[in-house]
Amino acid sequence: MLVLSRQRDETIMIGDDVEITVVDIRGDKVRLGINAPTRIAVHRKEVYEAIKQENQRASRMEGADVSPMSPGVRPGLTGMRGKVSPLTSGTRVTPHSSIHQRPDAQSA
Repeated sequence: MLVLSRQRDETIMIGDDVEITVVDIRGDKVRLGINAPTRIAVHRKEVYEAIKQENQRASRMEGADVSPMSPGVRPGLTGMRGKVSPLTSGTRVTPHSSIHQRPDAQSA
């Protein structure tokens, strides 16, 4: 594991496409801003684990358990504070557990 020290407003680059910026430091909490292409999913680890478990559960469903979806309905996690599914393309999860539409994502 690479361990780096950064101060507020300093950035770390991952490859050519991902920037991680220290936005704020308050006590023992650090707020990070992540700028990445839409093709790269960025999630808090607990959300990533929930998505992974949901995908594994869905892959184990038998044909009788799967019903046809209504047009325009996207599969994914539900019940996450009434927000958009984290599987929806172009979403971002912030450290405050809310999901925001990326500015460069197209409206569906």
